[in-house]
Amino acid sequence: MLASIAYPNIDPVLVSIGPIAIRWYGLAYVAGFVVAGFVLRSLARRWKVDLSDDDLLDIVLWAVAGLVVGARLGYVVFYGAGTYWDDPASILAFWDGGMSFHGGLVGILLTGWIVARKKGIPPLRLFDLGAVGAPLGIFFGRIANFINGELWGRVSDVPWAMVFPRAPGDLPRHPSQLYEALLEGLVIFVVLWFLARRKRGDGLIIGTLLVLYSLFRTFVEFFREPDVQLGFIAGPFTMGQLLTLPMVFAGAWLIWRALRDEAAGSGNAPVEDEGAEGSAEDVVRTESSDPTRPV
Repeated sequence: MLASIAYPNIDPVLVSIGPIAIRWYGLAYVAGFVVAGFVLRSLARRWKVDLSDDDLLDIVLWAVAGLVVGARLGYVVFYGAGTYWDDPASILAFWDGGMSFHGGLVGILLTGWIVARKKGIPPLRLFDLGAVGAPLGIFFGRIANFINGELWGRVSDVPWAMVFPRAPGDLPRHPSQLYEALLEGLVIFVVLWFLARRKRGDGLIIGTLLVLYSLFRTFVEFFREPDVQLGFIAGPFTMGQLLTLPMVFAGAWLIWRALRDEAAGSGNAPVEDEGAEGSAEDVVRTESSDPTRPV
């Protein structure tokens, strides 16, 4: 057997009371949304976006619904390999695992667009607000994948390789979940938080998230074992890599558009500092809105 370090083998169930079990994976989703919600609130104040605490709670709840439904349906469509059509009821079995980042992204963008229209906010501005905290949710999710001993890496002889109990062959593998937690989670968050120190052109931050996630996900997939039901899709490439390809172009277009608007001095131009009054659009909305309006 190749040299490896011990896998910590943490119980995926944190606490169980009778038939009720609290799992690390579920807690990761909760932690991700809570932390992202606080980041969203902080940035809304910094950018002087007219959103009350009730508005922010409404946005987070919509995001939860969009992410969970989109992630599940995305997994069924992209990774299910047709197995769910034999038993459609199993699509609702979220507790059995099977969530797709790309499907969750589509779901959260759709619900985000709906709630942005409802609140009278430019959708790209809301996407930028939510994008900064999103990598922290990815971080918690990948740590939960590691605890569950799932989505393991390919066989390797690196000194930090681990033997995952659920992986076939009892061979040491890359802890690819930790690679993703670091790159897709912490590194992207640091970059976006730095960019968000002041208001940027609408779409720049969500565009940066899409580009960086795509690049990091494509890189890590070369160390991650392909899904057993799919294997490699096109030569050495996996489904995860193919699904990230459109994100690179979409993100690059959003970045270009935001920089163009900033250079043109349009209504999407950034606020100069945290003490500035915000864009004319924000000021008009703040003066004309009723902060006590019902949600």
